[in-house]
Amino acid sequence: MRNQVYEKRVEKSSRLMLAEGIDILLLTKPSNMFYLTGDGRLCSFAMINGDGQVALGVPMTDEDDVRKQAHFDHLATFDDEIGMIHSIADFFKQFGISKGVVGLEYTFLTQAMMGMVTHPHAKPDEVTVKNCTDIMSQMRMVKEPHEIELMREAAKVADAGMEAAMASLGAGMTESQIAGEGEYAMRQAGAEGFWRSYVSSGARTGIAHGLPTNRKVQDGDIVMIDLHPIVNNYSSDICRMACVGKPSAEQVRAFDVYQEALQSTTAKAIAGVGMVELEDTLHGVIRDAGYGDNIFGPSIHDIGINFEEAPLPPGHAFFHGEKAPPPLLENVPIAIGNCGIYKEAWGVRIEDTVVVGKDRPMVLTSYPIIFEREP
Repeated sequence: MRNQVYEKRVEKSSRLMLAEGIDILLLTKPSNMFYLTGDGRLCSFAMINGDGQVALGVPMTDEDDVRKQAHFDHLATFDDEIGMIHSIADFFKQFGISKGVVGLEYTFLTQAMMGMVTHPHAKPDEVTVKNCTDIMSQMRMVKEPHEIELMREAAKVADAGMEAAMASLGAGMTESQIAGEGEYAMRQAGAEGFWRSYVSSGARTGIAHGLPTNRKVQDGDIVMIDLHPIVNNYSSDICRMACVGKPSAEQVRAFDVYQEALQSTTAKAIAGVGMVELEDTLHGVIRDAGYGDNIFGPSIHDIGINFEEAPLPPGHAFFHGEKAPPPLLENVPIAIGNCGIYKEAWGVRIEDTVVVGKDRPMVLTSYPIIFEREP
């Protein structure tokens, strides 16, 4: 199947390959494969040469499905890993590449996977390898208008999930049950899947990654809910908090401070702003309110096909094998509010999916921010 959207993306990838001295890309990361071909699945690969020719290798059981939706020039099927290795070797021959440089996704490949795609039966001896992570990151940072619309739909699904999760709050509900209510509603609203949901309550709201447990919510607990649906292969991110009962005055103050920090940072999400400037804005409001010792971790990340992708704050970028971020351009979506104010007995955090705008930001997630709720 030929598709003009993917043709343009492949043409751009060929130009970036030339600039980086790469003769062919060998991709195995599903999101990168999807971005260039319209299909991304595990146990598969895509190869793109400098002329913009696209070759796909997929399990033989998936052939008909791939033919219906993928953009490609050549397709090979295999029934095991040995067949996959031989398919890669065949495409090197078909493209006439016996020496040169192949670009590989270093940040995705495990050591075992790297060994497979560089196996002597897959890669010609005189073909060397080079990291192509930055090529794909450069391509995917700025979203096309139809990608923004897909993310808008994902944000609506996130709002629906949050509404259901919030409606389920009450003493005796487990964190896992609350997550389940949100996930069921997201499925019903159109989600194909979701990145791991976070629901934490009571003292567990004071940890950075509150994966849901069977802990039962108690009267007086504050509850943090963080949802990340995937709709039409694109993601969104929303976090809200509420109290089951009456929050303490200190909890209300910390929540108000974080909400002010979120709003101040969101207002600066305009083309040309730096990721560091955004983080400094959010952290600055929190420090000025006296919570400087309670800040942990990066508060912003990009979002798109993946839950976290480039551009990322410098330290987070290093952790993910990405380069330090350039000034943000229009139509770069980011999640603001990734980490919060963490006290010993509780924590507070709110998060929205925001698109960097030319003159003003576009906030995609819209579920109301209300900490104290009627019982």
